[in-house]
This record gives sequence, C-alpha cells and structure tokens, in this order.
Amino acid sequence: MRVVSLLPAATEIVAALGALGRLVGVSHECDFPPEVRSLPRVTRTRVDPAMPSAAIDRAMAEAKRTGISPVEVDVNLMAHLRPDVLIGQSLCDVCAVGEGELARVVATLMPTPWVVTLHAHTLDQVFLDIRKVGEALELRDEAEELEAGLRYRLRRVQAGATGQKPRVLVLEWLDPPYVAGHWVPELVSLAGGQDVAGSPGEPSRPRPWNELVALAPDVVVVALCGFDVPRAQTELAAVTDSRARELFGRRVEFLDGNAYTSRPGPRLVDAAETLARLIRG
Repeated sequence: MRVVSLLPAATEIVAALGALGRLVGVSHECDFPPEVRSLPRVTRTRVDPAMPSAAIDRAMAEAKRTGISPVEVDVNLMAHLRPDVLIGQSLCDVCAVGEGELARVVATLMPTPWVVTLHAHTLDQVFLDIRKVGEALELRDEAEELEAGLRYRLRRVQAGATGQKPRVLVLEWLDPPYVAGHWVPELVSLAGGQDVAGSPGEPSRPRPWNELVALAPDVVVVALCGFDVPRAQTELAAVTDSRARELFGRRVEFLDGNAYTSRPGPRLVDAAETLARLIRG
C-alpha cells in the first residue's frame, strides 16, 4: 500500500500506527518523525516562512481574498508516486492543501486513490481521525491500541492536575494577536489550567491587545502556529505595542507550537504533558 500525506499531523498518525514504510510522499511541512524528511515533497508554499508574522498574515489574507491557495501541489510528482491512499484535510487552507484543491488534484490521478479527509476541531475528533487513518491503512487494531494509550496518558495528566486552576492565555500568533482555539482549550483544562480566551472546538481568532490584558491571565503561553520556540521568542521580542508589553509583564512560557499544538495528531498528548509542567511553573 502506497500512502501520500498532505499534512504533518497525518504523517505523524501514519508513523504512530507503525506504517512509516508505506509513506511514499509527504507535504513540505512534514518533519516528524525525522525519517520522513528524506521522502519526496508533493507540496510547496508560495509564502516565505522567514517573513515577519505581520507579512505572513497579510499574504494569507490576500490568498484568501483572491482564492489562490498559498500551498501548491506537484501534480506530476503525485501522479508518478501513484498513491493508493491520499490523506488530506478540510480544517485550514493556510498551511496545508484545502478541501477544494484536494478534490482537484484527486480528479487528475489514475487510478483514483482512496482519499481520507481529516477534520478535527476537538480531541475526540482527533481520535476519530486516527481511527479513520487506521481503517484506510487496514490497521484498525493498531489504531485502537494507539488511541487507548494516548487516552491513558491524558487521564494521567488530568489526575495530576489538582488544586487551584491558574488563568491561562494561549497565543497562537502575535502580529496580529490570535488566541488558540480548537483542541487547545481542552489541553489547558486537562493540564490543570483555566483557558480565559479560547473555547473548545472553536476556531482560533484574533483579539486586540487591550482585550487580552483585561482577561488578567496568570500565565501567558506563547505557542505560535508553525513556529518553534526560538522563532516564537524572536517574534515576541519584536512586539512593541504598549498593551502587549503590559500583558507580557506577567509570567510567560513558551511551547513549540509547530511540533505540538498546531498539529491534530498524537503529539497533542505531549502538548498536554508539557502544558501541565508550564502551568505549574
């Protein structure tokens, strides 16, 4: 069975199911586990990730306005790879191939692959996606075992989160400021915190600095979408807004958003475990 993954979370799910050897192609952002970095890249981005956050935000807004996807698919390479299973997503058109572009690509492939579309907004939906991938790869038992192990670890995190719940603000972007949504508020709750801005299952959304300051969080967690900790620290250092500086005068912690909170896959459990340590201080 030949599998192509169009997003990092799907690649990590396939690997966690023990099917890494079936992957024949991955997206330009797939970097975990390290073995996948040598696989053919079937996508590329029109947006330079080295640009400042504000410039990236403007580029994404322009792509949405014009209807031109910021992510391109190498259709010829995809056809050459002849996947039996193609894993995509319908959650976000910003950093991965969107549902419409996925349908267009599939229409060009012969034979037509089995398409698995992931669409998780909550932790339960992440586990549903794991089962969907397991079904497609004929690894149902492995998917059940993986889910059971991950849920056990989450229960351990929750059991260790006793006492008072600190007020926690998780930021997914800094220019403009975005509050993390989807599964992140659930992770905060499991880790022993009270998310003061996000709601489980709701999209990440922009909030002005004055509103964020008024939330009076005890802990601000900077977990930027697509960025590691050093890049997040650089982005934070570049923020000059006076209200923002007031907010960051509180306790600030950093989490690798690219590896952990931005990808709806197995490493969300690692995110919960790390958040528990950060929240406790």
